[in-house]
Amino acid sequence: MASTSLGQAILQGKCPQCRQGRLFKSKAYNLKKFTRVHENCIHCNVQFGKGPRFFEGAMYISYVLNVGLFLTSAFIIHNFFGKQPVEVYMTVIIVAVILLYPLLFRYSRIIYLYVFGEIRYNESMGTDKNN
Repeated sequence: MASTSLGQAILQGKCPQCRQGRLFKSKAYNLKKFTRVHENCIHCNVQFGKGPRFFEGAMYISYVLNVGLFLTSAFIIHNFFGKQPVEVYMTVIIVAVILLYPLLFRYSRIIYLYVFGEIRYNESMGTDKNN
């Protein structure tokens, strides 16, 4: 089986060590369960967090992602729709944040784990157990 690239693993929310096991227990828009992360990888059994409060640092990445969303939304409105009242900007940004919140939440955790989790890719772990 061909190994999963780093970009694919991040986009799909896969384990940093084997790039096979899923990080989250459910789909992003399952609003009752979208925040739940597996404690260990279901494929290679590596522990994801360094403790119960490990993912609190992801809020800084979430902040950066949200600022990027705000700026991108404002740029698109201004450049494609011309000068608009402040209410238009606020409405579009609030709706975008509400609709994208589950994804922003997840990607902030995924990025935080890949950068600060001290888990490195192990190619020998990246083979499918079922094949």
